Amino acid sequence: MLQIGEFSKICQVSVKTLHHYDKIGLLAPAEVDCFTGYRYYQSEQIDRMNYIKRLKRYGFSLDEIQSILAISDNHELRNVLRQQKDKLKREQQEMAIILNELQTHISVFERTGDIMIYQKSYAIEVKNSPLMNVLTKRAMMGVDEFGKYYGTLFERVPKEQVTPTGLNGSRYYDQEFNHESSDVEVFIGIKEKDKADVVMEPCQCAMTVHHGGYSTLSEAYGAIVPWIIENGWEIADAPFELYIKTQFDSLSPEDWETEIYFPIRKK
Repeated sequence: MLQIGEFSKICQVSVKTLHHYDKIGLLAPAEVDCFTGYRYYQSEQIDRMNYIKRLKRYGFSLDEIQSILAISDNHELRNVLRQQKDKLKREQQEMAIILNELQTHISVFERTGDIMIYQKSYAIEVKNSPLMNVLTKRAMMGVDEFGKYYGTLFERVPKEQVTPTGLNGSRYYDQEFNHESSDVEVFIGIKEKDKADVVMEPCQCAMTVHHGGYSTLSEAYGAIVPWIIENGWEIADAPFELYIKTQFDSLSPEDWETEIYFPIRKK
């Protein structure tokens, strides 16, 4: 048996951490002396502690680790690890995008002396949105769930024998944005009007084009909304995005292109 200090030194985790893991049921000592309160660990628990540390290094939360430790099915465990690998890859790609944006921002700032110039680079115009026949799915969804809901729409394409136009988008109905859960409608364009869930009729909009990844779309929104107010318009309906150039065109994120439409009317 190993005293808690010895176990802490071997596993290179603090005693405070071991107390916390015991409290939440993640790793309990093998024995606690009822007179002294001293905690003792078995040598076999070193492997479990190192496994917990490795899962933490993979980015799992303590709650997730607790669930993983309860998995006995190897197929299920492989799926969990593969999903985390895919998540880390996405985060790695996002970090590469952020580093590229930061370098561009530094370069432009050094050249112009304007730290906010990226917000002033959007050309905004008043134009009619395109006529679109669409299949739609509206739900309370988080940003990370968009792909799942688009998947349900694309599954309908062969079943309902419709022809995608390649023009896809999303509309936002909430007054405020919540990354985890917002009232969002995703849609894909199709050629067949008679098979569409909705026909999106053209409407007068303030429109701008965003170039780059989706993480900086808020900058385009931050440019278009003040423009609407300053030019005597008001927002008439929920805004929507059309994804013109995406990763599915084999383009890097800096070359993605998103059109942002705000239906407007004169005050």
